[in-house]
Amino acid sequence: MLGTGNPNPSPSQSGCSVAIVVNDTPYVVDFGPGVIRQAAAMSPRYEGKIKGLRVENIKHAFLTHLHSDHTTGYPDLILTPWVMGRDEPLEVYGPEGINDMTTHILEAYNEDIKYRLYGNEPANNQGWRVNSHEIKEEGVIYTDENIKVEAFPVPHGTWPNAWGFRFTTPDKVIVLSGDSAPSEKIVEYATGADILIHEVYYKKGFDVRNEFWRNYHAHNHTSTVELSEIANKAQPKLVALYHILFWGASEEDLMNEISTKYKGKVIVGKDLDVY
Repeated sequence: MLGTGNPNPSPSQSGCSVAIVVNDTPYVVDFGPGVIRQAAAMSPRYEGKIKGLRVENIKHAFLTHLHSDHTTGYPDLILTPWVMGRDEPLEVYGPEGINDMTTHILEAYNEDIKYRLYGNEPANNQGWRVNSHEIKEEGVIYTDENIKVEAFPVPHGTWPNAWGFRFTTPDKVIVLSGDSAPSEKIVEYATGADILIHEVYYKKGFDVRNEFWRNYHAHNHTSTVELSEIANKAQPKLVALYHILFWGASEEDLMNEISTKYKGKVIVGKDLDVY
């Protein structure tokens, strides 16, 4: 868990991001604020234990949707690993619009890139580049010797393109909801998974919000009670909560709400924890 947060600038939760590391190869899902520093914190350079998260190793990333709390770390994801030595283009897979976002970010940092290429301490001419790929339809979007990645559509308000992902590795199946209201697609792809990483909000906190915000969150996100129903259908070995809207709740409060209907294993995701 690189970041378990949401748009609220919680000091204890970095921006939404998860890293799946297979054979010392990292695959990053979403890039909220702080993504690269969180990865660095888990790497040996900064006394972490996951050598696959040396930032220059970050070469593959997947984006669920274009909300700012999932994307404001994108320039950092492009530039900092390059400055630290990445010598090949970043490969990014995301919804319609990721190509335009990539183009504009590179344009915004054009002067910085030129200075690093042609200044007194020239960098390599590959690591700043990005190959962005727009996800057009449900199904397999990426494979290599470590992993198979499948994308599936999820309902997130009026976003026309919001995706969840299923990662199949040699020994684990990990499914991420992205930001989503309850979805049978998540049930379908998470059935029998080893880990379901799912967003969540505190139901009692939802109940005391005004009508506008109750309507918004009901169409954009998933409550503890709704997540219990999803987990009961899918039966993953572990449910990990992220993108958490606590609304005054404690971790125990969240767990109590979920456990009223779901008896499987659940953890409240924390930044820099490993599952």
